[in-house]
Amino acid sequence: MSDLVTGDAVVLGLRPARVPSRALAFALDLFVYLTGYLLISVGLLVATASLDEAAAAAVTVASFVLVLVGVPIAVETLSHGKSLGKLACGLRVVREDGGPIRFRHALVRGAMGVVELLATFGSVACIASLVSARGRRLGDVFAGTLVIRERVPGARVMPVPAPPPWLAGRFAGLDLSAVPDGLWLAVRQYLTRMNQLDPAIGAAMAAKLADELVLRTGAPPPAGVPAAAYLMAVVHERQSRDAARAFGRPSWQEHQQQGVAAALPYPAQVQAPVPYAAPVEAAAPVAPSPEAAPVRPAGGSRFAPPS
Repeated sequence: MSDLVTGDAVVLGLRPARVPSRALAFALDLFVYLTGYLLISVGLLVATASLDEAAAAAVTVASFVLVLVGVPIAVETLSHGKSLGKLACGLRVVREDGGPIRFRHALVRGAMGVVELLATFGSVACIASLVSARGRRLGDVFAGTLVIRERVPGARVMPVPAPPPWLAGRFAGLDLSAVPDGLWLAVRQYLTRMNQLDPAIGAAMAAKLADELVLRTGAPPPAGVPAAAYLMAVVHERQSRDAARAFGRPSWQEHQQQGVAAALPYPAQVQAPVPYAAPVEAAAPVAPSPEAAPVRPAGGSRFAPPS
């Protein structure tokens, strides 16, 4: 059993697929693709009867690459990791963090599959899967993917807490491309279990993870935002982007254009928002004093402590 975190920040107890189920799925896919290739080859043989040998050979190679390499890549991309054989065996290809795969993942898997599946009759893939702790072949290692079993009893899920309303859409312009999957996994696991941690330890962990996110994104930390709230808002922004890519849901920018909400740009040179847990009351200005200065978490984090 392996704890994977999906793009919706939910911990799922899913089992990585092993060699027998993956071999059966590949055999079903190969049978379908070879059948289609033979039918196309017969049609091309009739259509290219008047061509010379070089042209006929070029057409044959092109049809082989298209049917046995291009079609599997397109199927995995459009179905988000499910081919016909995987669908029959209850398998699915996902990223290492549990999110849906994209074209680049399917392209790397397909390119490596030519060598370790077709050229060596699956022997290299079988050896790599047996050696790997999670049953991954070389294509999965280079693509950063994992084949999992979907037909298993569901485990109790713990969703990530929603960010404060005043942070909704504030990080729509944040560049998240440099954040590694391992850091996303650590942030999501912290957010799903932060209520079970000691407050002091949880605050220190939140500050450390938030500082790491700030370092990866290259943007300054937002003023007046607690570290935990910052993590919730950034994870929520990534979930929205993953959902928009995978399921065609409207992004925050589209909501803005439709007039649904107006978000603060990030980074924004505006007054720090009032903490969502604090009562909003009119009060006379009070001069700051050394005793009222907030105590920052251990490690010198630049984030405000939780209210």
